[in-house]
Amino acid sequence: MQHFLSIADFSATELWQFLHKAKELKDEFKTTGHNQPLLKGKTLGMVFQKPSLRTRVSFEVGMLHLGGHALYLSPNEIGLGGRESVPDVARVLSGYVDGIMARVFSHSHILQLAEHSSVPVINGLSDYDHPCQALADVFTIWEHFGRVEGLKLAYVGDGNNVATSLVTIMAKLGGHFSIATPPGYELPASVLADARQLAEETRVTITATHDPAVAVAGADVIYTDVWTSMGQEKETRERLKVFPPYQVNSRLVAQAGSQAVVMHCLPAHRGEEITDEVADGAQSLLFPQAENRLHAQKGILALLLSLSI
Repeated sequence: MQHFLSIADFSATELWQFLHKAKELKDEFKTTGHNQPLLKGKTLGMVFQKPSLRTRVSFEVGMLHLGGHALYLSPNEIGLGGRESVPDVARVLSGYVDGIMARVFSHSHILQLAEHSSVPVINGLSDYDHPCQALADVFTIWEHFGRVEGLKLAYVGDGNNVATSLVTIMAKLGGHFSIATPPGYELPASVLADARQLAEETRVTITATHDPAVAVAGADVIYTDVWTSMGQEKETRERLKVFPPYQVNSRLVAQAGSQAVVMHCLPAHRGEEITDEVADGAQSLLFPQAENRLHAQKGILALLLSLSI
């Protein structure tokens, strides 16, 4: 477990280790108002190519709670892959910090950082997947329902990096997954194929459709994300024409049932992929989900950095 690059890299047992550590640290913090300084003297270098609210604050505060320090490095300070090569950045930072968290455009940059770093590397987001988000999401589901196994998560919207991590973690942990996307915006075929292979082992179903109503039928969790991710801004006008039938609104949520909860990784474009009525409604878990980024991140940091030299 030297790096945290992709959900696909971990077994179900390893993922549960992260989840149980997150719960332990959350319970400790909620009970006592602080955590033990597991990372005293440790420093996390945070490399950002994309702006962030939740990723930056959760990692920075998480390090503070665990007795360590986080250093924010903006896009202009490094110019990852431009001003300075990714391998050089990895080697230089490895001499200064105890861990690297990077939020990047290209997943290849994450892989290069890990290849050339002598300290743990954490994928804070890439164009391929978003493993930190998925871990926090499953932590939220587990916290709310008391289990993950046998539950159904329905994802409605773009088959993006968040969906990639979610289908993988649900399949590994024994949860059913369905996804509804517009034609041409599906999950990559390889991601679905890998998830279905995992699902055979855990005896769950992975379904893909173009009909949101079909996807949410019987769902315990309805999940959505923005229609246009960072880096896709040139596609915004076309996507706004294609995605409105995939809005998560009260009518769609009702088709899942009163037991269903609604999740969104945020930031939300209210009035596009989700309505105010749903985002702020009784079935919404958007803000407990956002808070759990902090606790899930602490679980990752504690297991990776406390074992590093």
